[in-house]
Amino acid sequence: MRIGLGNDHGAYALKVAVMAHVEELGHEVVDFGTHTPDRADYPDYGHRVAHAVVAGEVDRGIVMCGTGIGIGIAANKVAGIRCAIVSEPYSARLSRQHNDANMLAMGGRIVAPEYAAMIVDEFLTATFEGGRHAGRIAKIEDVTEPAGPAASHPAKS
Repeated sequence: MRIGLGNDHGAYALKVAVMAHVEELGHEVVDFGTHTPDRADYPDYGHRVAHAVVAGEVDRGIVMCGTGIGIGIAANKVAGIRCAIVSEPYSARLSRQHNDANMLAMGGRIVAPEYAAMIVDEFLTATFEGGRHAGRIAKIEDVTEPAGPAASHPAKS
């Protein structure tokens, strides 16, 4: 697989470790930066990787910032992205099996490199189960539109 990586300064060291691990697994890495520990804005890198995933330039994306939250939110603003913000392996596995996540976000100040390797392993080896989950993913994709009054989207059973 081709895996896109992106990070800000808060996760530069974690990105270097994750890149080495992904390459050891035999995957090709496309590094969208940042390439130094100097201050950088996480939305720029979250968007770059997300657009590459949607365009099919990479198969999956892994993005990192200090907590993983900001860069994950930024990635999720791109239509077609389902970026799971995780800090442990079980959620990474379920994000693929149940949510068909195509991106993973982690925090360089939250997740140790050795633990990140376990999270990445789960994310890259798990597969989407489909079935009852497919309809839920379709509902998520249907909501990619400008915000409006909550009444315009009544809950459907």
